[in-house]
Amino acid sequence: MSAHLELSQIGKTYSSARGRAVIVQNFNLKVAKGEFVTLIGHSGCGKSTVLSMLSGLQPPSEGAIILAGKEVRGPGPDRGVVFQSPCLLPWLSAFDNVLLGVNQVFPNAPRAERHQVAEYYLSIVGLADSMHRRPAEISAGMRQRVGIARAFAIAPKMLLLDEPFGMLDSLTRMELQQVLVDLWRRDQKTAVMVTHDVDEALFLSDRIVMMTDGPAAEVGDILTVPFPHPRSRQEVLDHPEYSRLRDHLIEFLEVHAHRRKTGPAEAPADTAASVPLACPHPEPTPLPLSTP
Repeated sequence: MSAHLELSQIGKTYSSARGRAVIVQNFNLKVAKGEFVTLIGHSGCGKSTVLSMLSGLQPPSEGAIILAGKEVRGPGPDRGVVFQSPCLLPWLSAFDNVLLGVNQVFPNAPRAERHQVAEYYLSIVGLADSMHRRPAEISAGMRQRVGIARAFAIAPKMLLLDEPFGMLDSLTRMELQQVLVDLWRRDQKTAVMVTHDVDEALFLSDRIVMMTDGPAAEVGDILTVPFPHPRSRQEVLDHPEYSRLRDHLIEFLEVHAHRRKTGPAEAPADTAASVPLACPHPEPTPLPLSTP
């Protein structure tokens, strides 16, 4: 597989007065361009630690992370991050929150183009009629849509999703999952997501990386998801392989995640996130931004 993202022998260790704590070790993974990979595992297994290293917020203690031929050595606009809470600036409208990121990444693009990009992604996620409202004036699900629009609008090489629907009710969560699937298929972003939800992982992913329990968590197994794109939830549920794949994931989490891994493996690392969106509005035509 031609790797757009490669994690090679990644490890993360913390030192304290109590000694060294190994959170993740021997983590190897290759992700193809345009692939959607989900990390799943029990709480504390290091999923979010892996995602944090991918974002550049934490350096790995061992190994290297290569994205599009360059080593990751800190945060950068080549990675768009969607958090569990969207972290919007409360004094800015949804439009201005998205535009802020676009302005920082594309400062030399014409003003009209930057505005059109912000409007386009907010419309795609279903906020065409609410983009000029502030975060306090919209629902939690709508705020998360703003966070998703902001991540896509900066045209990153990779999307990182840290359990973005974990704080939403089940109906909103399912609606946003479909939005994410549709938006991801349209943009073909390489994506790594962390989630605890087996059904969410099966609906969104091309591959699912299962992590062993921490400390010293590793890749325990990797599941390839055969459902074709474009996807709808009912088609996934009706697929003849759905029940078998779901049982495989649950069995790993209930039984095999607690066992130590002895052999080498290749898969994504620890993080919990999902990215769904829903777009009932007509799709506007995007205008490419001028390269800064």
